[in-house]
Amino acid sequence: MFYICLLIAFLFGRHCQSENIFGSRSHSGNLKANGIFYCGCCCWFIYFLLSQQYNPLSWLFVRVRVRVMEKGSGWDLWNPMETAAKPLKVTFNGAANHWTDALPIGNGRLGAMVWGGVASETLQLNEDTLWTGTPGNYTNPNAPEALLDVRKLVDNGKYAEATEAAIKLTGNLAEVYQLLGDIKLEFDASHLTYAEETYHRELDLDTATVRVKYSVGDVEFTREHFASNPDQVIVTKISGSKPGCLSFSVSLDSKLDHHSYINDKNQVIMEGFCPGERFPPARDANGNSKGIKFSAVLDLQISDGRGVIHVLDDKKLSIEGSDWAILLLVASSSFDGPFMKPLDSKRNPTAESISALKRIRDLSYSDLYAHHLDDYQNLFHRLSLQLAKCSISVGSLDKNASAATDLYLEGCKDYSVSTAERVKSFQTDEDPSLVELLFQYGRYLLISCSRPGTQVANLQGLWNNELHPKWDGAPHLNINLEMNYWPSLPCNLSECQEPLFDFISSLSINGRKTAEVNYEASGWVVHHKSDIWAKTSADQGNVDWALWPMGGAWLCTHLWDHYTYTLDKDFLKVKAYPLLEGCACFLLDWLIEGCGGYLETNPSTSPEHDFVAPDGKSASVSYSSTMDMAIIKEVFSAVVSASEVLGRKEDYLVERVHKALPRLYPTKIATDGSIMEWAQDFEDPDVHHRHLSHLYGLFPGRTITVENTPDLCKAAEASLYKRGEDGPGWSTTWKTALWARLYNSNNAYRMVKKLIKLVDPDFERPFEGGLYGNLFAAHPPFQIDANFGFIAAVSEMLIQSTIEDLYLLPALPRDKWTDGCVKGLRARGGVTVSICWKDSNLHEVGLWSKDQNSLKMLHYRGTVVTANILSGIVYTFNSQLKCVKKYSV
Repeated sequence: MFYICLLIAFLFGRHCQSENIFGSRSHSGNLKANGIFYCGCCCWFIYFLLSQQYNPLSWLFVRVRVRVMEKGSGWDLWNPMETAAKPLKVTFNGAANHWTDALPIGNGRLGAMVWGGVASETLQLNEDTLWTGTPGNYTNPNAPEALLDVRKLVDNGKYAEATEAAIKLTGNLAEVYQLLGDIKLEFDASHLTYAEETYHRELDLDTATVRVKYSVGDVEFTREHFASNPDQVIVTKISGSKPGCLSFSVSLDSKLDHHSYINDKNQVIMEGFCPGERFPPARDANGNSKGIKFSAVLDLQISDGRGVIHVLDDKKLSIEGSDWAILLLVASSSFDGPFMKPLDSKRNPTAESISALKRIRDLSYSDLYAHHLDDYQNLFHRLSLQLAKCSISVGSLDKNASAATDLYLEGCKDYSVSTAERVKSFQTDEDPSLVELLFQYGRYLLISCSRPGTQVANLQGLWNNELHPKWDGAPHLNINLEMNYWPSLPCNLSECQEPLFDFISSLSINGRKTAEVNYEASGWVVHHKSDIWAKTSADQGNVDWALWPMGGAWLCTHLWDHYTYTLDKDFLKVKAYPLLEGCACFLLDWLIEGCGGYLETNPSTSPEHDFVAPDGKSASVSYSSTMDMAIIKEVFSAVVSASEVLGRKEDYLVERVHKALPRLYPTKIATDGSIMEWAQDFEDPDVHHRHLSHLYGLFPGRTITVENTPDLCKAAEASLYKRGEDGPGWSTTWKTALWARLYNSNNAYRMVKKLIKLVDPDFERPFEGGLYGNLFAAHPPFQIDANFGFIAAVSEMLIQSTIEDLYLLPALPRDKWTDGCVKGLRARGGVTVSICWKDSNLHEVGLWSKDQNSLKMLHYRGTVVTANILSGIVYTFNSQLKCVKKYSV
């Protein structure tokens, strides 16, 4: 090792001599001596670093590799504000008092919430396949008869009676997302006397690492936690600044049925199972659980030559007098897909977990950290955002330009202040760097809870600490699941969308049975709520939310969107189009002849919202709700467009879709000038309702646009004013995106500000939105959809696109984010976009396409320019949209 370091240091010294780093060439006699001296110092220093358990050079080498990968992918547009970037960190000055004060880490499948306690620490764990239940039967042979009754009542205008009768169309309850358990750490009594002023806890978004630091006397203790995707492990390192100062005990626990034991004197193994039904217990005749089995294995390593491990009660490990300790947590379950009963699964969770540990046994902490950074930063570093509300020196997107130095921001925040305090003060200081942090935090959460091969991000993403989480923690398809994936494409994280497509594929299998039996229709259908078993029938409960057979159709719009962003024809042909076909088949059969020659849906609801029928009775079931029609239009349009790409315009299905499109019930304007939510202008008993279903065509749909349907846009604006600003977090972010689509920057920003208010977990009130101290979004309680809806909405404020068009800064709040730069946003048509603006005006734009040639119409404040974007070339446009530079990458 030493000789390798010597060679590196010698080459470095020779390079420094040639570059005149060590001294002036006029002092050539001293230059050689200086070079030798520095070579010696470098040799010793590099050898010292490489000999440490935590190797900073591994981290450095990873960073270099990531930067090279970025440049090779066309992401090397220089960000002139990069040198002024504030730390992307969520910080606390004390341990968590509530679960929403803990800091989340995750690798897509495994997650943890780090509480940061001093004398006693908890890492609350999740594994994304732990759910109650078993595969279900999502059919109801009595549904067709009930459907006829409901339709007849709707045709006769008896909407309240139809609502009551529609209960017969609902099904069984969805299953419930569970937790895994806890890692519990107990430190010696001296930690009770730690110096509170030395405590610091942070989540570093740049490295996806949680750190906790504090001092006891003259000893500084440090803990680092991260969840590695490539090595499928949660890693914790605990160390102290003095030799032999570390003593603590560690164990595993869970609220689920479980037992723990010690293996090989340095591993704690916890085995257990989930309830076989949402209302336990559920066991077979032999007393075995019918539910999903799980295992977690915690491996403990301590410093060589100092420290000892003791076994306590065969389920706890005690460490005494160590320099450092490394904990590796792996976990697995018997879940083998949504169609396999857990009792029939051949998977052995404990064997799989131990095998996973063996694969990483020979990796050092620095190796694990390097793998983690390489994987995570390849995703996270694709996009950067800098915002300022006062004038700064913006410079140029040209990577060869001199760096701007005048980057001092007047009134810059004190970043030793906790993030919760920053959220609390946002209503007065409107700190744009907090918007940056919240934006990148959303991207961090998506990377951490949704990766290829994992389950979809559920109502809480990945993180859950309850056996009975609110709304079962289940994917809800009438806004929440879709919102989870709104940012994946524009925010340059398309891989994170893959679990959604796998989920849609599973839903299509069960949904085909539901469509055939329940509705005597072809194709496949899904309702408003699902679970890990790909439930497709209507849930049990109130008809206004349970009876909504448009869930699968909404999900299918994500398939077409993926194509429009990536132009991946193989994906369209193999994955997307077969699912779109099946969805369209159901919709064609679900549509029936209505009045005036229109095709209508009956029964139909507007998600979770009631109306007052003409007879004065409350109802939720009618026909052709505006959202039904808007989603069907999007799906049918996607089928037509996809068929053109794939050369299938002559298919019989496509011909049927073509004929049906103009006959769909149109979006109508009510007497008060707003968009009608139902086919009739019913009285709305709750004009401030949280859902904005009737505005689907504006966002995320594209059937209502400023350019093509100005009257409907005016009506949509009236609808937004009518709905008001109050609502849960996800509603707030949806409103942000809707205002952005209307190019109304002031109101879009008002909703941004509305979201960024601190929620006290001890006094939270439902439906009021806001953020918790760890930046989790609040309904309340915590729902992750608003975290994702926020970054999608901010993206819409900065760019909007079709395959042909790119709208630059369409809803920029000019007096709030006066200067700024965003690098790495994605636009439809396969284009990566970077924008800088100065004094509220466009400064420069960079466009790049990796694999596709693209013809884009650039739009900025009435100026329209055609840009021919060739693959592999970065184009820079000035404020007049004139191409001023291009270079190959």
